[in-house]
Amino acid sequence: MRPARGVPGWLYLPALVGFALVVIPPIALTQRLPWRDFWSSITSESSLQALELSLRTAVISTVLCLLIGVPMAIVFARSDGVALRVVRALVLLPLVLPPVVGGIALLYAFGRRGLIGEHLTVLGVDIAFSTTAVVLAQTFVALPFLVISVEGALRVSGSSYEQVAATLGAGPTRTLVRVTIPLVAPALLSGLVLAFARAMGEFGATITFAGNAPGVTQTAPLKIYVDEINDPQQALPLSFVLIVVALVVVVAVHLRRPGRQPVL
Repeated sequence: MRPARGVPGWLYLPALVGFALVVIPPIALTQRLPWRDFWSSITSESSLQALELSLRTAVISTVLCLLIGVPMAIVFARSDGVALRVVRALVLLPLVLPPVVGGIALLYAFGRRGLIGEHLTVLGVDIAFSTTAVVLAQTFVALPFLVISVEGALRVSGSSYEQVAATLGAGPTRTLVRVTIPLVAPALLSGLVLAFARAMGEFGATITFAGNAPGVTQTAPLKIYVDEINDPQQALPLSFVLIVVALVVVVAVHLRRPGRQPVL
């Protein structure tokens, strides 16, 4: 690695310390892996069940983030006002909110006696401690990642292309589909990947709002938590799998190609 031009040499020392802080723990975990039992552990019925549930719910929550996150990002980037800033702050709240607190908030919103849940219960719909609760918890914590990615790209790109499209007679919807979305496609892809990764790793809000029922709400992080309590060695193989998934996600985000210019 060549030294970067204009970067003071002393900065490399704290940068190296930060790199070590992040990299050493996964390496230490890998060294302790019970390789002889690795395959049998990750292919056990309970592990496959937890992984399948994590993947399925993470995909669904990522789609939900796409459907509701992109419109919010566009509104935030192309509108202004004090009220809208307050709304934006609330949407980004899960980024800094402890996940367990988020889970409690979801429980009091969608639980049987919750603000919305009590009305759903009358209709025979129970969300808390179900697979649907897992999806909602994942969407709650993952949504801000997509919103920030797309909104940031929209603010950087500006609205000049959209204004040109409008002068050429393109309506708002056509401009959105043919100009705005292609313009932020790389950021949208990054946001989707990050949202999926955050959903896959969600723990606190899930265990609080959805519980830990095997086959119903026990995702891979929850199973790792239970295994760590009962037998720490048993928790390592599945932990390694999630590390690999997270690594693939990070590499995919940082090696993405630059987006193309929008075409009317």
